[in-house]
Amino acid sequence: MSGTFTAKEVAEHNTVDNGLYIIIDNNVYSVASFVDEHPGGSKILKRVGGKDASKQFWKYHNESVLKKYSEKLKVGTLKEEAKL
Repeated sequence: MSGTFTAKEVAEHNTVDNGLYIIIDNNVYSVASFVDEHPGGSKILKRVGGKDASKQFWKYHNESVLKKYSEKLKVGTLKEEAKL
């Protein structure tokens, strides 16, 4: 599954039951199936669910982590929205 999402659509996926989407560098990932596997615990993923987690992600991970899990977790990209 690969699609384009608005920030509002991602925000609606802010719980495990809703798919728990996060944004990292304009890519959208569904981490609901990864919550129990996350080495840092589920709490942090639940806290950033529905939001841009780029800053938090890069603080603790390097690019190899994103490459390792990207194929499994990526569901799409963030749609560019017009700025008013």
